[in-house]
Amino acid sequence: MSPLSLYIHWPYCSRICPYCDFNVTRDRQQASQRPLFEAILADMRRQADGLGPRHLASVFFGGGTPSLLPPDWVGELIDQAKQLFPYTDDIEITLEANPTDAEIARFAGFRAAGVNRLSLGVQSLNDDTLAFLGRNHSAASAIAGIETAQSVFGRVSLDLIYALPGQTPDAWEEELRRAAALGVEHISPYQLTIEQTTAFGRAVRRGQWSPPKADLAEDFYFRTLAVLQSLGFEAYEVSNHACGPSARSAHNVKIWEGVDYMGIGPGAHGRLTRDGVRHATVALSDLRAYTAAENPIESAMLTADEAEEEALMLGLRLTEGVALSRLPSLPIQEKAAPLIEQGFMELSAGRLRATPAGRVVLDRLLLELLS
Repeated sequence: MSPLSLYIHWPYCSRICPYCDFNVTRDRQQASQRPLFEAILADMRRQADGLGPRHLASVFFGGGTPSLLPPDWVGELIDQAKQLFPYTDDIEITLEANPTDAEIARFAGFRAAGVNRLSLGVQSLNDDTLAFLGRNHSAASAIAGIETAQSVFGRVSLDLIYALPGQTPDAWEEELRRAAALGVEHISPYQLTIEQTTAFGRAVRRGQWSPPKADLAEDFYFRTLAVLQSLGFEAYEVSNHACGPSARSAHNVKIWEGVDYMGIGPGAHGRLTRDGVRHATVALSDLRAYTAAENPIESAMLTADEAEEEALMLGLRLTEGVALSRLPSLPIQEKAAPLIEQGFMELSAGRLRATPAGRVVLDRLLLELLS
């Protein structure tokens, strides 16, 4: 049976962060959320119908803030997935959480429901930075949340944001060292990206502040690589660092490697292979429309070229790169030759990968490769 990963999107948040452009909405009373939960269960069953025998490879609860879900609802969703697809006992089941939801009883409820990996949206260990980012927790509560998570889960990951206005690489290095000293197995440092539709995007357009220049952002990236590597974290993807292969996010690696995944919940995307053809799926983003629809999923077939181009874009995010066997129709070696000569890419053992210098400008490399 071919593997299948499952992404479940829970769109509710206690507040909307000014940098976020995901499909999210403010949290409401849980009594009004039950219809959406039921619609997600129905969507899972509907998409599974006719998909054929698949092996459930991983489950990921994202959002939004899925830690706002009642643990018993999480358990229902996991049980439904396991009823639909065979699985092994070591399946990775990740749930994203905020430090503000870090209660022993709540986390224990998620653990009992089947979650075995927690991804904490810490974003910073600096109170001023947290205020700028619109977060509703302090550095102290973030650290307390990490300790609570570690007391319940064997696997804990942290998200951090860098390249902020006024931030220096030295200050960022100190923050990285503090985060690593907390004993987590995985750190995901993301460079602040200004999306036009967000509050930050509007503030930058009004000239209220500016993100760091490209050369300074590059300094941040290389400092991140050097510091985390010195602390025992391998950079296995552009923005993901793990203490060895077993600490990697198995779910995300499968996505980057092209494994089929089912996207469930308002606005969720998926990739499913039916009758040998890969399909791109997307759910209705409006909560009411998604809940009311008999079938909230739109699906489109990908051409062979489109599927290969996507494989290239996703695969190059990984440090190991992408296997050329996934790109039989693209003239990729010819296009990559000058980039290899310039030190941005490497080709060996049948895999094309970006060097550290290339990963900094990966979007630009992809434009060259796909032009």
